[in-house]
Parts: sequence; structure tokens; C-alpha cells
Amino acid sequence: MRILAVSGSLRRDSYNTSLLRAAADAAPEGVEVELWEGLGELPIYDQDLEAGELPEPVHRLRRDWSEADAILFATPEYNGSVPGGLKNAIDWASRPRGEAALANKTVAIVGASMGQFGAMWGQADLRKILGVAGARVVSDELPVTRAHEKFDQHGRLLDAELHERLRGVLHTLAAEASVSEPIAA
Repeated sequence: MRILAVSGSLRRDSYNTSLLRAAADAAPEGVEVELWEGLGELPIYDQDLEAGELPEPVHRLRRDWSEADAILFATPEYNGSVPGGLKNAIDWASRPRGEAALANKTVAIVGASMGQFGAMWGQADLRKILGVAGARVVSDELPVTRAHEKFDQHGRLLDAELHERLRGVLHTLAAEASVSEPIAA
């Protein structure tokens, strides 16, 4: 089972990216978590661009997200919602209808912030956005509060309980993705 991990943050020392790296360490047996990078390379979604040759970053996003068995998204919270770059990537991955990379893709959402709510509003908005885009969003959530206290200066997760909760999200995501796989003839 290959889970693609997508961080909504472009910041070099992002807690959300660190959370996804911790997910790779917490992955249950038989689950591989691979960090996907490329959010900052995407052009702003423009339907006119779809009429011609797609920009390479868009082609790569659609290919990579389509080929993954599932996707784990980590979102910070910007102004009470998801970052624009993450929403832009989802807009690209939701097209073309019927063939979209997110169509029936099993996804889970986690989020980290330095505040006491753990990007809960961002996660709620992302749940809605992904559902409208056609993804199957699992019910598990993981708000990471006071992220600056949960990671060391190198981005390593310090909280053992959080590690286990992250493992639980991955277990649920992998199980749900296995159920949604097409049956071979």
C-alpha cells in the first residue's frame, strides 16, 4: 500500500511537513508513506490551460496522485482555512471530471498549528473541498496543537502518543483504501 503525503505548507521548517515525515516513520507494516513535493511549482488553476499541452508540474501532480493508493494531506490553517496553494493543487487534481486524480481517491486529513486548535478549521474546510472534488475522505482526524512543542529543532516528533494516533490514522486510511480498490476479474 503506497500512501502519498501532501503538505499544504511551502515553509522549509513546516510543522505539517514534519508531521508527514513522522507519518512515514509511524506507518504500519505493509504501508509506505512517500512525501510528495511540487505544490509550489503549480501554476494557478486556469481552465484555458487545459485546452493545450498541460504544464509539466500539473501533469506530474495528476500522474502521481492518480497512481497513489491513498493520499494523506497535512494542512496548516491560514486565515481560518486552507492555504491557497493547497486549494490550487486540489483544483488541478479534480479535473477533468470523470478522469480526475481525486475521483474516488481515499484520503485522510491531519493538520498542525502552533495554536491550541490544531488547524481544525483548515481541516474542516479541506474535508469539504476534497469531498466536493470527488475524494473519499476517511473520518479519522488529527489536529496537532502547539506543534512547536511536539517537534524538536530538526522536525522530529517528540510526542509518543501523537505517534500512535498518527499510526491509527494511517491504519484507517490504508484499510479504507483497500476496501475501495477495484476487484480484479
